[in-house]
Amino acid sequence: MAKNLGMVFKRVRRSCSHKRDQEHFDRCKRALAEAQEAEDKGLINLFYFDGSGFSQEPSVPYAWQPKGEQLRIPSVKSKRINVLGFMNRSNDLFYYPVIGKVDSQAVINVFNDFAEQMAVPKYSSGERYTVVMIDNASIHTSQLFRAELADWAIKKKILVCYLPTYSPELNLIEKLWQKVKYEWLNLFDVMDYKAFEAEVIRVFEQVGQKYMISFG
Repeated sequence: MAKNLGMVFKRVRRSCSHKRDQEHFDRCKRALAEAQEAEDKGLINLFYFDGSGFSQEPSVPYAWQPKGEQLRIPSVKSKRINVLGFMNRSNDLFYYPVIGKVDSQAVINVFNDFAEQMAVPKYSSGERYTVVMIDNASIHTSQLFRAELADWAIKKKILVCYLPTYSPELNLIEKLWQKVKYEWLNLFDVMDYKAFEAEVIRVFEQVGQKYMISFG
């Protein structure tokens, strides 16, 4: 009956959208659409920044399984690999694995490296600026991090723009984390941390080649 009504069985997701300022969200959504048009015309570079953590305690996906059998993914305690990344709608990805704590200084370090990447002709021709969309995590809004914004804008042509709170759907790199955790990581044969680390790196190295996301 449910199928006949056009319904599908899938995972329910948690949402904090009821907490956000809807007017601010709508304004940002319109501004992002304009920024994407400018990107399409080659006037700016537009990247989305975020970080996510990975461990051998896997995010359990749905999977087709033979009747009477159940697939099991090895789950063990392990160190956490935090990955910070910049991604655009063309699947250009600059990623930075971090073992241990991610703080404002770690984010500043990867922004400085990313700024160097944006200096190559592919991204810098025509005196283009690079716009980076980020969320309001405390490590992105700290005094230490904000102190770098003017320098990046003036010297590196990197403009950091903050998304509205409780609006993860506006940060397109969120789709990358979902794909990696639920579809692309193969953890069935990973039994130790060294193999797990290699698998995480394998996936991120092939984003934009073997692994692609359609952003519409």
